[in-house]
Amino acid sequence: MSGGPAHVTGPVVGVLALQGDVREHLTALAAVGAVPRQVRRPEELAAVDGLVIPGGESTTIFKLAAAFGLLEPLRERVRAGLPVYGSCAGMIMLADKILDPRSGQETVGGIDMIVRRNAFGRQNESFEAAVEVAGVPGGPVEGVFIRAPWVESTGAAAEILAEHEGHPVAVRQGRLLATAFHPELTGDHRVHRLFVGMITEAGGATGADGA
Repeated sequence: MSGGPAHVTGPVVGVLALQGDVREHLTALAAVGAVPRQVRRPEELAAVDGLVIPGGESTTIFKLAAAFGLLEPLRERVRAGLPVYGSCAGMIMLADKILDPRSGQETVGGIDMIVRRNAFGRQNESFEAAVEVAGVPGGPVEGVFIRAPWVESTGAAAEILAEHEGHPVAVRQGRLLATAFHPELTGDHRVHRLFVGMITEAGGATGADGA
């Protein structure tokens, strides 16, 4: 039993582990000094300093979040200021409005934007492109676009960080960050570093062993 000071770690960052590329986000978060944890239940959500909503299928993520009792707790934590990053389907989940939702599809919301699902094409039209992202130093980010959305319009509170072919593909509003592309698939962790920096600025960090 140690009497020394508690070991200080980076912020505890959850990845919504209902569907999608969860493992890749966990790896990227660990690489930039965060403590990654899978989140499937409300009590797990309550224990994190920030959250990633991964890419996948937005209608499936919505249905599973509702089935697991996570939808309202997610909305409550977003309203309370939890830093959240959504990639691809996660961008759709953070939008206040979907232009072409599936029947009954809802979002968590939080970013004053309207998104179009599958805007860049279907699975067989996936592509990669160099994207300049404001706030990410070191040159363009290699964006992987897989059935990716784009942002149709934003409100005054939302800041456009990146565009591709004239369409916004990265947006920030306060403590919320969203990209249409998948930085977790490239081995370039600069977007995740930006997000973890947002959590640190918001005061999210854990300073206890095993906490």
